[in-house]
Amino acid sequence: MKKLIKLNIDGHDLEVEEGTTILEAAKKVNIDIPTLCFLKEINEIGDCRICVVEVEGKRGFATSCIQKVEEGMKVHTNTEKVIQARKTVLDLILSNHDRECLTCVRNGNCELQRLAQEFGVTDIRYNGDRNRHEIDDKSPSIVRDFNKCILCRRCISTCKNIQDIGAIDCTERGFSSCISTFENKSLDDVNCTFCGQCIENCPVGALKEKDNTKVVWEKLKDEDTYVVVQTAPAVRVGIGEEFGLPIGTNVTKKMVTALKRLGFDKVFDTNTGADFTIMEEATEFIQRIKNGGVLPMATSCCPAWIRFIEMNYPELLEHISSCKSPHQMFGAIIKSYYAKKHNIDPNKIFVVSVMPCIAKKFERTREDMQGVEGLDDVDAVITTRELARMIKQAHIEFVELPDSDFDDPMGEATGAAAIFGVTGGVMEAALRTAAEILEGKPLEKLEFEEVRGQKGIKKTTVNIAGKDIRIAVVSGLKNARKMMEDLKVRKSRL
Repeated sequence: MKKLIKLNIDGHDLEVEEGTTILEAAKKVNIDIPTLCFLKEINEIGDCRICVVEVEGKRGFATSCIQKVEEGMKVHTNTEKVIQARKTVLDLILSNHDRECLTCVRNGNCELQRLAQEFGVTDIRYNGDRNRHEIDDKSPSIVRDFNKCILCRRCISTCKNIQDIGAIDCTERGFSSCISTFENKSLDDVNCTFCGQCIENCPVGALKEKDNTKVVWEKLKDEDTYVVVQTAPAVRVGIGEEFGLPIGTNVTKKMVTALKRLGFDKVFDTNTGADFTIMEEATEFIQRIKNGGVLPMATSCCPAWIRFIEMNYPELLEHISSCKSPHQMFGAIIKSYYAKKHNIDPNKIFVVSVMPCIAKKFERTREDMQGVEGLDDVDAVITTRELARMIKQAHIEFVELPDSDFDDPMGEATGAAAIFGVTGGVMEAALRTAAEILEGKPLEKLEFEEVRGQKGIKKTTVNIAGKDIRIAVVSGLKNARKMMEDLKVRKSRL
């Protein structure tokens, strides 16, 4: 058991474990210390110094996100000196920042903007020279605008420490410091996988998804275009937050109503495509087992994972399933089977996918994602955030909408598709189908609980039709690298 340290923060006596930071200790007594660069266990570097506090007996200020507590320490988090120091830090950051907030995608949802409002920063005292950088919008997924960057390095730590990619880093020094890529190339030309985690952790608008709403609006207004939309399962529990609802609220039926009011001709559920994917992947797995195909077989619906493998382990591509992801497979079905059944010219069908993942924007542009008459399977991908903006632009009161159902028959799906969006869900769904085909009868036990959970790498063995099948479920690119390195070692021993 760790030693307990006694200290006082703003008049509150408390005890915390040795090694606790002042920031963590303050939270235990409900004292909020503002932060900007800090991300717990990801980016704890104390660079921005917004979190400074005063410690009695110490010279200057202490950076609370990295300063460890000490016995008898007396901390003051809200003195006039502390407030003035934080305002000065904000002033310096803003002096070299593109302050065109009204036209920024993060307007109203920006951590820097919120802090400036909280501290009453209404003018910039240190106006002077500013760095100017070209905007990198070459990639189909990410737009990088360093003019809005505040050098917090959260994106670097996420890319390097969490995903183990390292596509970006800090270059130059002093005033010329810049978050960039090798030789300042576009993200499209380096080892970026378009996973989007840098965007999720950027506190400002320096990184954002490539906006595709303009082309969607144009097609919705074109009477000669048959516009179909499909939505991923994660969207229905994510979009409500954009309209003030509690995180995780399931708003499926209101979302469907909103999409129909936007003008989409048909609203389908990507879960239907997931069912097709499961059947194809299970069949491919069985064929590999029966015919001596390449094993192990790796499968994922994440295009960031596929790009990661192609760039880092091209010699192991034969282990990857040949199946398209659910939304791409569904797009192909809409432009072939569905178009034929309803006598619609595939050239006039425009398929929009609403996805939680920006890598899907890259995926739809791949040359191997074309089907009927060389047409793209999917014509546009928008994120949950982009859909929310479209709903707001159309002045639709989302929370007040009545309920609607997905259109039939492409709005129906099985329970296998429903678990696709959870960790280990793809594996469990594929196992269910493969097991039933191999057993030749309905399963008595439908759940494969061994592949569930939040652990980064989960390994187990299941018995299907008398055969022991070894399985691994991997979450995150960092863990994917570990598994692929392990596979390389195993293959080298053969």
